[in-house]
Amino acid sequence: MASSSTSVIPSSHLATKLANPPAISSYFSSNPNSLNISFPLKNGSFKLRRNATSITLKTLFAHDPKAAMVTKDTWEKSVMNSDAPVLVEFYASWCGPCMMVHRIINEIASEYAGRVSCFILNTDTDFPVAEVYKIMAVPVVLLFKNGEKKESVVGTMPKEYYIAAIERILKS
Repeated sequence: MASSSTSVIPSSHLATKLANPPAISSYFSSNPNSLNISFPLKNGSFKLRRNATSITLKTLFAHDPKAAMVTKDTWEKSVMNSDAPVLVEFYASWCGPCMMVHRIINEIASEYAGRVSCFILNTDTDFPVAEVYKIMAVPVVLLFKNGEKKESVVGTMPKEYYIAAIERILKS
């Protein structure tokens, strides 16, 4: 059986555009006062200035953690010897669902500041701690009180699940 091939030849207009793309500066105003963006501010936001009006934009992807990092070296002091109840998220940097849980844990860390200490632990770099608690998959959130594991939430759950577990720990 004979094979046929089809070739697509772009129109001359498209071919010209592909061969001579416009300079990036052509996408911006030639008036330097019309738009000025400065990056980043210390709080992770950006300053946008348009025609002498200043607006602050908060980035959604900036990592502004409220939950502190805990490692195998700081585990004993931060978690086991804490006077306050402790929440620890076990995560891995390659784990997509862990990023969703990070956002929730950071919100909880802000809302429960002073009542619950919130930490995150990278299971790839601090595997010995994860091994002690038999963490086989991430994300996992463990809650401790007086150095003892009291609650666990496995997987990505709605914020209410974490809040309910925290409230049970606080009442116990």
